[in-house]
Amino acid sequence: MSSRLAVFSDVHGNVAALEAVRAAIKKEKPDVTMIAGDLVMNGPEPGATVDRLRAMEGEGAIIVQGNTDIAAADQDYGAAFPWLPDGVSDAVKAVAEWTHDALDDEQLAWLRRLPAERRIRIDGTLVLVTHASPGSQTSGFDMDLDPSTTVERLSRTDARVICCGHTHLPEIRDFGWKIIANGGSAGYVFDGEPSASWALVTFDGDAVIAEIRRTEFDAIGTANAISARGLPGDVYRAATVRTGKLVR
Repeated sequence: MSSRLAVFSDVHGNVAALEAVRAAIKKEKPDVTMIAGDLVMNGPEPGATVDRLRAMEGEGAIIVQGNTDIAAADQDYGAAFPWLPDGVSDAVKAVAEWTHDALDDEQLAWLRRLPAERRIRIDGTLVLVTHASPGSQTSGFDMDLDPSTTVERLSRTDARVICCGHTHLPEIRDFGWKIIANGGSAGYVFDGEPSASWALVTFDGDAVIAEIRRTEFDAIGTANAISARGLPGDVYRAATVRTGKLVR
């Protein structure tokens, strides 16, 4: 009998997308749901997003922390964005601070206590969930990454299946010995299709099959809510949600 795993990431405070993905996943009745970080920053409803995610955690979902969760919880921009040697922009600081202030103490404490990664076995297969790559919340599996670097990052774990996000670009990469199941983004996708993306992984004996799923949500309504907030950079964040393409 086969087992199934649902994985998504990068909700970014988009509660409309989260609710749509949650409903779609419930219809699939997976054995496990994993959520790979970047949960609250950029979108208009971080508090409601945390509340929905905590409810999912109570139902058994496994949730890890992403780099922007560090930025929102503690404004540690060096840890959250180490690839920016000159520091983050005022627009990033503004949305991180706004998100922090929108969360209450209990929600912030929950965000801070999330682990960087988790491992479970499904039918004997070791599965890792992490935000970017094994051992890192910031170094992801970018599509244009040098192959040797990809292999080096894959080799940091014994897990056969690596569930992740960070790139905002949904993809499945099957190397035979390992599989990357990058759900893309359930709320802030960059591939040009303004819907929420996530992944469904099926385990059937030694066979592992992963596929990307897409779920519609009210992208226009979410984009309008971001625009109405009026923070620096919100015009670009709203355009990103509305078009499904990174606008900056």
